[in-house]
Amino acid sequence: MTESTPEQAATHITVHGTAPYDVVVGRGIVATLPTVLGERVNKVLIVHPPTLGAAAGRLRELLLETYSEVLLAEVPDAESAKRVEVAAFCWQILGQADFTRTDAIIGFGGGSVTDLAGFVAATWLRGVKLVQIPTTVLGMVDAAVGGKTGINTAEGKNLVGAFYAPAAVLADLNNLATLSPNEIRAGFAEVVKCGFIAEPEILDIVERDVDLAIDPTSDEFRRVIELSIGVKARVVSEDFTEQGQREILNYGHTLGHAIEHAERYQWRHGAAISVGMMFAAELGRLAGNLDDAAVDRHRAILELLTLPVEYPAGRWPGLLSAMQRDKKARAGMLRFIVLDRIGKPAVLAGPDETLLFTAYQAIAS
Repeated sequence: MTESTPEQAATHITVHGTAPYDVVVGRGIVATLPTVLGERVNKVLIVHPPTLGAAAGRLRELLLETYSEVLLAEVPDAESAKRVEVAAFCWQILGQADFTRTDAIIGFGGGSVTDLAGFVAATWLRGVKLVQIPTTVLGMVDAAVGGKTGINTAEGKNLVGAFYAPAAVLADLNNLATLSPNEIRAGFAEVVKCGFIAEPEILDIVERDVDLAIDPTSDEFRRVIELSIGVKARVVSEDFTEQGQREILNYGHTLGHAIEHAERYQWRHGAAISVGMMFAAELGRLAGNLDDAAVDRHRAILELLTLPVEYPAGRWPGLLSAMQRDKKARAGMLRFIVLDRIGKPAVLAGPDETLLFTAYQAIAS
């Protein structure tokens, strides 16, 4: 990781592996997109949600100065984008425009849009150039960074997908200027997750002054974003296809994904993961390793961010069924990431259902 100066210089965080790429953090860095795409590209497709139509149009005008054809694919916002029908719509555009392997796709939006764009790029002609431009906190620190792409099915979230590395990720902090405080706080679930599993400095910054921490114009905000991306970059560099260490990034996600499914994806991802992390903390305590103070710290930090830490008591049977279908289960055995202590994650495989139910009761409303 190359540190930036305190002013306007960009920070480059490299994700290593068979296809290394940089996550670039800064302000106004979208202007470097033609340099990132390079000269071999001829046609570009920008995948974006309706809320970014005007911004996508401006991005198109920028690229038309360099490339012969720049198309826009407006897709639904949030999880509604991650459907096979939407992917097929994008494939149709690519086919009608005769996109070749030397052309490129831009994912311009939140995590759902970058997941979709990545999946389309991975599957069209078995792989075309991809650049992700995340426009949400969640997208910057999580969805756009690790090369995991996918769409949802009626059976669950992200069950169809591919591991596919982008050419670059441009995390332009200026794109966050119009986000609502609630959207930023929801995205911070993934930020503090990185604090719990690997970078306690993130937790210290949030506890010291939560308003500064979530202010996109502050130095504190940029610091926690860079720390979070650094966590993901290090883990993904060592385990791109989630065969081992990358599993720690699922902290809070096993129950969190089940909640999203139960709520028909009407809950924000961060809200569901917040409840999932609280459950994982209680599970870690019951498993005998995580102390009371660390569990209490989870609750205090998530409540500082006004994120939920409870879920209705009567929903457990449906959640358990959804978790058993989750792609993180192996041979029917549930696996949870828990903490031995803050900054030290571990895998809890095949826990007794009584233990799971007891942990759930601790967060049940």
